[in-house]
Amino acid sequence: MSLGIVFLSELFGTAMLTLLGCGVVANVALKGTKGNNGGFLMVTWGWGIAVFSGVYVAAISGAHLNPAVTFGLLVNGKRLYAPGVPVDFASTLTYFGGELTGAFLGAVIMWLAYRQHFDVETEPASQLAVFSTGPAIRSNPWNLVTEIIGTFVLVFVILTFGGTPSGLGPLAVALLVVGIGVSLGGPTGYAINPARDLGPRIAHALLPIKGKGSSDWSYSWIPVVGPLIGGGLGGLVAAIVPFIVPAIPH
Repeated sequence: MSLGIVFLSELFGTAMLTLLGCGVVANVALKGTKGNNGGFLMVTWGWGIAVFSGVYVAAISGAHLNPAVTFGLLVNGKRLYAPGVPVDFASTLTYFGGELTGAFLGAVIMWLAYRQHFDVETEPASQLAVFSTGPAIRSNPWNLVTEIIGTFVLVFVILTFGGTPSGLGPLAVALLVVGIGVSLGGPTGYAINPARDLGPRIAHALLPIKGKGSSDWSYSWIPVVGPLIGGGLGGLVAAIVPFIVPAIPH
């Protein structure tokens, strides 16, 4: 498979992820929408379905949709990112580029869908929350720990799917994301994906959103660095576990 196909696959898949994921936040957070004040559980299920959709769209490239997943596979020692795609420097950068570009484009399309509601929303914090995550209690060290833990769970569990007979694929990943959201999403909004947060945050900074405030760049490194650390740890531990835990009989 060519790296161009990989780039486009991850771009379209991640764009679908942020279109639907940021879209459910817009539906809950912005004034006058049909889903206004729908609550955090609505957001977590919306993100789960967004992941489910994105995984199907990007299936040909392995549907990473997330630099932390790509990095976790690298650390895990995988030889291929997807059938016909060797793990090397060029392919890693291709995945990262497709994921970040797709996340940005998905957020822009979401903004077009909710343009009128952004125009009447008077709270800059609510506008930013549609695009990117922010902490409930701001403490960089602890916010970083939360993102590390959440992303560790994501990558570690995804990598253990291959050792089980379930074969649930996209549904399993979607339910995992819902589970992480309802269990570990309270402190930071569970970015667990550098592209998912950084791409839409860049979109927020560039788009002509009426009355918008800061894009909160002082916090922006947390949902990038934390997931990369957590993804790397998840990949590392998943590589070790088969040597200490008996294989599941088939």
